[in-house]
Amino acid sequence: MSLRPGIAFLADCPALLAMEIIASKWSMVTLFALTDGPLRHGELVELSGGISRKVLTQTLRRLQANGLVERQAYAEAPPRVEYSLTDLGRTLEEPIRMLTAWARENGEAVVTFREAAEAAGTVEADQATLVKTPPGDENLHHSDQ
Repeated sequence: MSLRPGIAFLADCPALLAMEIIASKWSMVTLFALTDGPLRHGELVELSGGISRKVLTQTLRRLQANGLVERQAYAEAPPRVEYSLTDLGRTLEEPIRMLTAWARENGEAVVTFREAAEAAGTVEADQATLVKTPPGDENLHHSDQ
């Protein structure tokens, strides 16, 4: 693959579109949460640490519209809806696990660098969104990792 300007990702490139879809924080968190199997909306809210129901609904619709997540409604009383990864969505499991491992290994270094840059005035606080995870928050941790 060439990395010359304009070659790696053209404006109408499908790879760029795909990266825009999965690059959002909540898309990654939602996809990661679904790697262990189907979940209901409320379960996803609990696992996703801080996402609002509205944002989760928007995220699920975007992922569903792009073929990564499927919605299964069951004809029961009370109604039950579950979300799961499609076959295409499952192809993201390993890359997401790798990014999660990288974040766990390097997250503190990134935070330390950002705080030093903010203190030195070389970056403004609003130039980078800092998400601090409360101590003991296991929302993004799977037992197999």
